[in-house]
Amino acid sequence: MALKEKWQLDVTDTVRLALQEDIGDGDITAELIPPHVETSATVITREDAILCGQAWVNEVFRQIDPQITIEWQANDGEKVTTNQTLFHVKGSARNLLTAERNALNFLQLLSGTATRCRHYADLVKGTSTKLLDTRKTIPGLRTAQKYAVSCGGCYNHRIGLYDAFLIKENHIHACGSISAAVETARQNHPNKPVEVEVENLSELDEALTAAANTIMLDNFSLENLREAVRITQGRAALEASGGITTETLRAIAETDVDYISIGALTKDCVATDLSMRFDA
Repeated sequence: MALKEKWQLDVTDTVRLALQEDIGDGDITAELIPPHVETSATVITREDAILCGQAWVNEVFRQIDPQITIEWQANDGEKVTTNQTLFHVKGSARNLLTAERNALNFLQLLSGTATRCRHYADLVKGTSTKLLDTRKTIPGLRTAQKYAVSCGGCYNHRIGLYDAFLIKENHIHACGSISAAVETARQNHPNKPVEVEVENLSELDEALTAAANTIMLDNFSLENLREAVRITQGRAALEASGGITTETLRAIAETDVDYISIGALTKDCVATDLSMRFDA
């Protein structure tokens, strides 16, 4: 299943669980407001960001009250600037307040992820290297954050443990060798892509001989990355990984590896500062 189909299916359940966690058996503070009171509100960003999370915001308000209306002023993937209006919302004052925190939680997290990814993507602009996310995501929000990664201009690695092989050191040790692990992978799931992590040029040679689709070069020096590219000559895709920072990223991309995977795209994101204000 493609990521787009997966996150679209996940939105309803993800929002339902978030609302259940927050509301429990009722929003006792919102109940202070008479049920007939209607109002409108505006959501703004307090800092520059890449917007992401419209589907989750829409679903929060839909599940709370389908009569609430939302008018977006920007789209996912667009750059928004400090104090810019993101959307207007109108409906029951009670229900707007009940929905507010969860709607903003999704929007601030996913916008924060997309913003970080855009920053990283800009650092390798002009090279042919693509930046990949990892499985280092917030539990329960895997597909949401991976969607945010794409909004920020980076790319998705496998979704989970089921859609592609990533054979790492412990797998290799348990299987006996790289070649044995790759052979078993092909037998078990012949249509799944196979990636192997290697720690030196000798292991790279073994992974190439085993015909892995992608080879992850773990903590390779710049010199060894360039040598790996020369040795491989397109026989497999090469992915640099391990200890990569914003200071080292550009130089790694300039070795002409196909991919660089970075856990920080999703695990270290800082939520975008947002605010919802009732209109006068």
